[in-house]
Amino acid sequence: MKPAASIVIFTTVSGTAQGVAVALAAATLAESAPAALRPMLWAVAALLLAALAASFFHLGHPLRAWRAVLMWRTSWMSREVIALPAFLLIVAAWAWQAPDWPAAHPGHQVFAWLVIVGSLVLWYCTAMIYASIRFIQEWAHPLTIVNYVTLGLASGLVACGALAVAAGERDFAQALAPWALASTAIAWFTRWLSLRRNASLKPRSTVQSATGIPSARIVQKSMGMTGGSFNTREFFHGASTAALRSVRIVFQVFAFAIPLLLLAWAQHAESGSLWLFAVLSQTAGLLAERWLFFAQARHPQNIYYQVVS
Repeated sequence: MKPAASIVIFTTVSGTAQGVAVALAAATLAESAPAALRPMLWAVAALLLAALAASFFHLGHPLRAWRAVLMWRTSWMSREVIALPAFLLIVAAWAWQAPDWPAAHPGHQVFAWLVIVGSLVLWYCTAMIYASIRFIQEWAHPLTIVNYVTLGLASGLVACGALAVAAGERDFAQALAPWALASTAIAWFTRWLSLRRNASLKPRSTVQSATGIPSARIVQKSMGMTGGSFNTREFFHGASTAALRSVRIVFQVFAFAIPLLLLAWAQHAESGSLWLFAVLSQTAGLLAERWLFFAQARHPQNIYYQVVS
């Protein structure tokens, strides 16, 4: 598939924002929320708004975006379109009310649970947009859902630590460090499992089944009338196998290996700048990971349309 920059940015930023919100909600339930809870919640709302804005660039007619909710009974994308604004409203409402409540106010607990549930629902809806497409083998697996959740939690915990340092909450960031390390390691493991699975997949469709020609040897000589069509532009990324292999290595280094080293260092050095470097590295790595997620998906139509000898 051809990765759309708007969707790459949307899924990365939205997942991170959800992870930050879950981290703050869990800290609230554990009665260890930071004093800078309100500005951090507004930062989450800003990230969600940025993600929502990025998604509009993927639409052919943005003014008709409201129609996306009409198919909520059958479409996971419609459900996502409903879940994201609802989640944003929950986060914004909590941020709005936070200054009027003491730390022990039961309202914080209610909002914390709403944020956790809302985030899980949104992750599930987003992941199911891809996991429900059965003819794309790389996506049609429970690991797609697992990866959306684990990557979101990992990036969210790292980003939450960076925000805490920026807000002067060094102690809160230090308390988050072991959780950020564990979640990043788990995210790396689950993503490695999906990479391993995808590498072993064998296409169910062949040139014979795509063309309906039973001959044992079929060679495509020309795209013919399909040259330069929607099919040849939107369902293939155009990158070489070597490029895909390089991106696979690069995203694991930047999204997982470097942040793990920096977070382990930050635990002992107590340096706030290490959190900033960790979130910058992980964000770059996750953007590359999301690009590969789409680029690795082999649409069966490419067997017929894409290859030119």
